[in-house]
Formats: sequence, C-alpha cells, structure tokens
Amino acid sequence: MNQHQKELALYRLSRAHETIEDARLLLEQERLPAAANRIYYAMFYAATALLITKGLSSSRHTGIISLFHREFVKTRLFPSDLAQFIDVAFDERLESDYGDYVRPERIDLENLLADACRFVAMAEELVQAAD
Repeated sequence: MNQHQKELALYRLSRAHETIEDARLLLEQERLPAAANRIYYAMFYAATALLITKGLSSSRHTGIISLFHREFVKTRLFPSDLAQFIDVAFDERLESDYGDYVRPERIDLENLLADACRFVAMAEELVQAAD
C-alpha cells in the first residue's frame, strides 16, 4: 500500500468514527431512520478503508460489500460473526430510507451501533497493520 492509499484509508476510518458519533446523537434525539443510515455508513466507510489497503473499490454499495466479504471475510482476515453486521445495517438503511411508514426499533439500533463500533475498531486494526 502506498502513502496515498494509507492516507485515504485513514481518512475513511476518521469518517467512520465521525459517523458513529452522528448516529449516537441521532439516537439521542429519537431520529431513528437517520440513525440507521449513519450506522450503516460508519461500517461502509470502514469497509472502503479496508478495500483501499488492497487497491480495490467499487462504485456501488453492493460491490463494496461483496468485495469486503470476498477479500476479508472469506480469507478469514475479518471475523464473519462481526462482518454480518454490515449486511444487517445495509438492509436496515434501505428499509428506513426508502420504505414508507417504516420506523426502526430503538433497541435494535442501539445494538447495531455497538456492533458498528466493533466493526470499525476491527477495520482500524487491519488498516494499521497493512503495509
């Protein structure tokens, strides 16, 4: 990984951390659909940071998630039990953003936010360890 890739990966991780804080604030304000969106994006930014370490990217969210699973989960670099939460968050975001009369449960989002924090922390460890 070259210097530019390292800087970009670290930037994406900083976005992930910032987005987690946004999700916390939105949960406190009971803005649940917006919180669901931010929880997903925190993991999305972390996944893109990981892919940058391998020189990979995609213009589609499903492409990022697919590449993440192929390059990090199937190779056992990222725990599968933790990786599943990006899929859960993606579905929750789609339903919250595009579904009519949909309101996620606060407790579900609080749990998903905790999972997102662990997801981002694991991604950060792997980015820091990358050459």
